[in-house]
Amino acid sequence: MKTVEQIAAEIVAREGGYVNDPDDPGGATKYGVTLATLQRLGLDITRDGRVDVADVKALTQSEARQIYVEHYFRKPRLAELPESIQASVFDMYVNAGTNAIKILQRLVTRMGFQAVEDGLLGPRTILAAKQADAAAPGYFADAYGIARRNYYYALADGRPASRKYARSQSGGKGGWITRAEEFISAKYHLTLAEHRARTAKWA
Repeated sequence: MKTVEQIAAEIVAREGGYVNDPDDPGGATKYGVTLATLQRLGLDITRDGRVDVADVKALTQSEARQIYVEHYFRKPRLAELPESIQASVFDMYVNAGTNAIKILQRLVTRMGFQAVEDGLLGPRTILAAKQADAAAPGYFADAYGIARRNYYYALADGRPASRKYARSQSGGKGGWITRAEEFISAKYHLTLAEHRARTAKWA
């Protein structure tokens, strides 16, 4: 199994460098770390007494990896989840915050295990995730990945400005969908035709 540090390095590589897309609610971002995150954590990268866009631009890959390991894996207690889903939940937590846990909570509840959809990874959710993993060995990670993919599609359904992240200009799969499918077995990937059918109602 990959270490959390290796997974964090992959996330940093996947997120890419500095961007400030007006259609992205996250605003100024580098390696997936937003200005709001730096401000929330009080990380003054440039050491000039304030946390602003300059700090986002100055962020290094190593610093981004450290932020992810400490604040997006260890503090949320992701290490207590079944190994099968740790990487996918970690990646989703970086991308969507506590929605990563809410997706998990909805999934295990649908599978018949008790969890409250509050976005917090407490003992009840951890136990439910372990029970669900044991009940569907070899399939639970795919189920979570598919739930991620569905979340992205639903998000784009309701927010037209976000559709470019789910569907490419050519009509193919956008970054959100390909990202989710990196954690889904190939046999459960949507075909291009299925993806286009799912997004056909979008303008």
